[in-house]
Amino acid sequence: MRVPFLDLKAQYEPIQLEMNAAIHQVIKQTAFAGGPFVEQFEKDFAAFCNCKYAIACSSGTSALRLALFSLGIGPGDEVITTPNTFIATAEAISACGAKPIFVDIDEETYNMNPELLEDAITPQTKAVIPVHLYGQVCDMEKILRIADSHGLFVIEDACQAHGAEYKDWTAGSMGDAGCFSFYPGKNLGAYGEAGAVTTNKPELAEKMRMYRDHGQETKYYHSVAGWNDRMDGIQGAVLSVKLKYLAGWNQARRQHARNYSEQLSNIGDIVIPVDPANGKHVYHIYAIRTQYRDALMKHLSEQGIACGIHYPVPLHMQKAYEHLELPEGSFPVAETCAREQISLPMFPELSFIQIKAVCKAIETALPVIN
Repeated sequence: MRVPFLDLKAQYEPIQLEMNAAIHQVIKQTAFAGGPFVEQFEKDFAAFCNCKYAIACSSGTSALRLALFSLGIGPGDEVITTPNTFIATAEAISACGAKPIFVDIDEETYNMNPELLEDAITPQTKAVIPVHLYGQVCDMEKILRIADSHGLFVIEDACQAHGAEYKDWTAGSMGDAGCFSFYPGKNLGAYGEAGAVTTNKPELAEKMRMYRDHGQETKYYHSVAGWNDRMDGIQGAVLSVKLKYLAGWNQARRQHARNYSEQLSNIGDIVIPVDPANGKHVYHIYAIRTQYRDALMKHLSEQGIACGIHYPVPLHMQKAYEHLELPEGSFPVAETCAREQISLPMFPELSFIQIKAVCKAIETALPVIN
């Protein structure tokens, strides 16, 4: 059986009439750049995240950059994050002229290990960016406590965690700012590039609105030198339609994860994701680990099962960051995950039959390839 890694068409088809009508309204009202459709989405998404404000922008990378610039991060500053994430997390730090400082990840959650955070703090440290990787929120209570004791800003990279929960909090509501990507394949995906920043701080929200729109307070009056990071009206309308379905889609992902875990829990050396007892994982990615990763991927591909690797090279080992002079072995857990993780098909419309086919293919492959 052929199983795609992602199927955006399967998501579109049940809502196509509603989606087409929403896009038509944007065209009819010629509200293409910002405007009422974006403003409505900002209001709805802020409420969804239990935040006072949401500032829509052009991508998740832009969201991170907006937050950092608006908090005054710049040359000479250090910002702590993890090496096991998409490069956008570190790119935004570099774009400010600041230096990314990495700490290793926890072996079970694949998120920032808060026990290592304090040792990475220096007099130059100004902020921490915990990454809620794959849809699971970091151990924010510990991270916030350490950050607060050192007077550091906390920016949540929630680009993979739309609707994820930690204790009584929603992803994006705990730090000074929460950054989201609406890249088409995300749990909440646009029909193109889009992002948003959430915050409960009115002054910060106002700064981010200015930075995303060329530093304007009002048209042609520029308080700061900003840039163009606005969300377009069509993406605002698309995201407003999809937001109504997000909780149900996330619940479907959680059920798929349970089905995967039940079938894979006793197969070979497979390490399955840990579902948190104190929160809600939304499984943007369902990543397993095996020391036979490359051979398993080859076998699954031959069976018509599409998989992915998130992420094959940790950031400290990327050519873009070789100037940090962090050799192999600097972050052993992140490096092990980069060698062993494989992301299985995961999307709300995935069927139990498809999941069973994936698990059967893994079960039959391991005795052959190990």
